[in-house]
Amino acid sequence: MPKNSKVTQREHSSEHVTESVADLLAHEEPVDYKRSVLNVTGETWDKQKDGDEELDAENRPAWNSKLQYILAQIGYSVGLGNVWRFPYLCQKNGGGAYLVPYLVLLIIIGLPLFFLELAVGQRIRRGSIGVWNYICPRLGGIGYASCLVCFFVGLYYNVIIGWSIFYFFKSFQYPLPWSECPIVKNGSVAVVETECERSSATTYFWYRETLDISNSISESGGLNWKMTLCLLVAWSLVGLAMIKGIQSSGKVMYFSSLFPYVVLVCFLVRGLLLRGAVDGIMHMFTPKLDKMLDPQVWREAATQVFFALGLGFGGVIAFSSYNKQDNNCHFDATLVSFINFFTSVLATLVVFAVLGFKANIMNEKCVVENAEKILGYLNTNVLSHDLIPPHVNFSHLTAKDYNEMYRVIMTVKEGHFKELGLDACLLEDELNKSVQGTGLAFIAFTEAMTHFPASPFWSVMFFLMLINLGLGSMIGTMSGITTPIIDTFKVRKEVFTVGCCIFAFVVGLIFVQRSGNYFVTMFDDYSATLPLTVVVILENIAVAWIYGTKKFMQELTEMLGFRPYQFYYYTWKYVSPICMAVLMTASIIQLGVSPPGYSAWIREEAAEKFLFYPTWAMAILISLIILASLPLPLVFILRQFHLVSDGSNTLSVTYKKGRMMKDISNLEDNDETRFILSKVPSETPSPMPTHRSYLGPGSNSPMEMSTAPNGRYGSGYLLASTPESEL
Repeated sequence: MPKNSKVTQREHSSEHVTESVADLLAHEEPVDYKRSVLNVTGETWDKQKDGDEELDAENRPAWNSKLQYILAQIGYSVGLGNVWRFPYLCQKNGGGAYLVPYLVLLIIIGLPLFFLELAVGQRIRRGSIGVWNYICPRLGGIGYASCLVCFFVGLYYNVIIGWSIFYFFKSFQYPLPWSECPIVKNGSVAVVETECERSSATTYFWYRETLDISNSISESGGLNWKMTLCLLVAWSLVGLAMIKGIQSSGKVMYFSSLFPYVVLVCFLVRGLLLRGAVDGIMHMFTPKLDKMLDPQVWREAATQVFFALGLGFGGVIAFSSYNKQDNNCHFDATLVSFINFFTSVLATLVVFAVLGFKANIMNEKCVVENAEKILGYLNTNVLSHDLIPPHVNFSHLTAKDYNEMYRVIMTVKEGHFKELGLDACLLEDELNKSVQGTGLAFIAFTEAMTHFPASPFWSVMFFLMLINLGLGSMIGTMSGITTPIIDTFKVRKEVFTVGCCIFAFVVGLIFVQRSGNYFVTMFDDYSATLPLTVVVILENIAVAWIYGTKKFMQELTEMLGFRPYQFYYYTWKYVSPICMAVLMTASIIQLGVSPPGYSAWIREEAAEKFLFYPTWAMAILISLIILASLPLPLVFILRQFHLVSDGSNTLSVTYKKGRMMKDISNLEDNDETRFILSKVPSETPSPMPTHRSYLGPGSNSPMEMSTAPNGRYGSGYLLASTPESEL
């Protein structure tokens, strides 16, 4: 120890020291205790390792600005689901009435749990593995389960980005390649492709030109080389965005988070100028109040809230772990939650303005086709001219005139009406055709855009928006893997990121074979829903019931500078766990009631058909759920029976720039309260009596030297008469 240090001077002095040991050490000059007399364990000093740990503690990467962080959280939470899942649920579950249960559940489940994840990440400054090891070592499996779920979701989510990349490059031509059915030669005769003629041009392009899909999941059909190349491009984009951590991904977020809003606003303005857009929006937001009493509506709203905010994935925790500890994460949670909600509403307006335009186009087409049938029946005397109202003009037939004529014919020809094969051609029927997911983005929306003036421009904008929405979510999802693994195992960031992307690409080849779309459906339906629900319930229990809600609220008060509303105390402790338990029970019942299956595209019929999963596919499905949940019981058992160390009863002390940092991953309540609540150890009142003497290292009392390692640095000293926390 340096001769001029305060401790050395006191060792050679006969005066009693009246300062507490904590204050003494807090003001001590930086001393390397690995090389000091306090290292009594015989542990070899590793300068490189010691330096790395100090560097990790002091120099964790940080966001360049608050705006960059907010954009990252928005880019992660606002994803493809806001564009193609929320509008479908809104239409299906009562239109405007669906917004009521969604907002209620956003406030009592979404916002509190989102705030909780932001707070623990910011307070502990580690990824999901480190955070939950710290809060409750026996529930440390939460972090590993989150990583596995992120991996499963990332595998198929990036395939969707690959599809969007394919459509993006195909949009640079006029007319758009999915606007018309292809012509094939049958000998010397040119005919329209049968599969396309029996479905539609956009449907054919999606299933045959893009996916080249097989008839069932059992028919692999080999790799689709076009989609394989697009998947490689997608993983390359993710790898480049992630390779430098938040230094690279943060800059990407400026574009990937803001550009989708530019596109949505442009589409909304353009959509409102289209004929029939108002019909779509009115249909969308006409409330069906009886739907609010349906438990299924509340279950689907809760599930959407849960996934819209990215709860349980670890991405929220990873992003917040790079914040300063005095950042107002409560404001961040509220802001991001409601931006997410308003984005969903904005996307719904855009979708139904465009679908309203499409419905009018389809309805007019229906009227023309059926009017031709009626003219044929009139010319062949199947129908009498007396049935046609005198004001009807077939050369300028409106939907209203056709509906009037349709009702007259149906009344008169009641016994033989079905044989005529006439359609009602109601606009309401077109608007009620629910579409979601890939059906909305790659079929319904693309078909509507073919009728836009300058359709290639709008197509390029739309698919570039999807790519950016997906990329923002993928960066958050991958951060849920890379941040905790790098924090825990100290692997090199660049090497691990590149290796992870390459491995994911190789495994993801299962999704770009001809039957790959069916595997995407399987992973989307089963790999995340149940495991993530369990993960979030355990997160809530770990903080509210094991760590302690009062203690956590007190820490937030110290960290934020104000006490969070009492509302959060009750939601964390009672409301959210109960609601999440109900949601988990409903999800399990839903899995049991709904037969596991998928919609297959049958080429010969040019139509979708529901098929059940074969036995081997069921085995994969069940394995996904078990594998994602396995770390939870496994880590609990290993640590409960002390088969692996959980870091309990350890207190490691490092000295850096005159400050004392303590690793308190599993201390007693009093210890945690004392050390966690103080920003600087010297700010915490000493639990020792005011005048306790330190008699020097040669004395056996009150300080005794331990012969066992006691902490990360093996400094191994304890107070005999006081608990560890009194150091």
